[in-house]
Amino acid sequence: MLQLVRGCVACALTATLAPAQPPAAEVKVVEYLKANTKPGQRVVVSQLYNEVFTTDAERGALNRLFNTFFKLPLYIAQQQQAAGKPPTLAEISEQFRFQVPGQADVMLRIMESDPRMPRFLTRNPVSGEIVSVDVDRILAHPRFGKALERTIAGFEGRPAPAFSATDYDGKPVSSSELAGQPYLLYFWFTNCPPCVRTSPLLAELHRSYAAKGFRIVGLNADRVLELPYGDDDRRAYAKQQGLAFTLAHLTPEVQEAYGSVSVFPTMFFVDAKGTIVKHFVNQQEPASLDAAARLACE
Repeated sequence: MLQLVRGCVACALTATLAPAQPPAAEVKVVEYLKANTKPGQRVVVSQLYNEVFTTDAERGALNRLFNTFFKLPLYIAQQQQAAGKPPTLAEISEQFRFQVPGQADVMLRIMESDPRMPRFLTRNPVSGEIVSVDVDRILAHPRFGKALERTIAGFEGRPAPAFSATDYDGKPVSSSELAGQPYLLYFWFTNCPPCVRTSPLLAELHRSYAAKGFRIVGLNADRVLELPYGDDDRRAYAKQQGLAFTLAHLTPEVQEAYGSVSVFPTMFFVDAKGTIVKHFVNQQEPASLDAAARLACE
């Protein structure tokens, strides 16, 4: 049912996918890290903050990378669990908006050099690509174990957590208004490349199953991720993608209730009884989305 959409996604979204130039400050920070990160030597952020990067823009870029640093293990483990293989450097770059060439590689090098981080992956010494991931080591780690356990514990078969949010016009959106209806809760952020590829598939899914009472609520993570988009940008994006379903702002509380979602897109298909029947992490094939919607509508 969704196969007709798939072939035209790339051509239809060329403008949306066109990469923006990375901020000059982030380029400077990444190039410094590429030149100065050494095996076995921890990168001390406070030292960089006080002695190397002194402008507000540079410190802002450094803060963003530091925040990403602690999300990497969870993302890599989630991808391993969901797809049965590690993410590529390109996928890591897409997920964390790494635009500087070599940025994903240097972030992994920093992680590998930090004694606070579990030794859970091996990489190809030539390409730098991740070859294997030891999820059990992350689960056993005191900092990351509980967070990862929540995200991969298995939501399917469990009641969907209650949620409340506001749409782009400030109107409330909540799980209570969906009671007795099958629906999809879709976590995404603006111009996330896997989300861009998913959007037209969900638009078609909505058209195909709306007559059966199937609803889609897209929870946009721009504010949670502190991305530089306003509601006008989000409305324009939705119009361009043909998204006629409900769109609202993700809150930290809802993010936490659904396992601290950190991989985008993430999707929860819920049946009319309020039970999660399918949980997807990252983009999916059209047939998988169609089957999940049919399952929710049974």
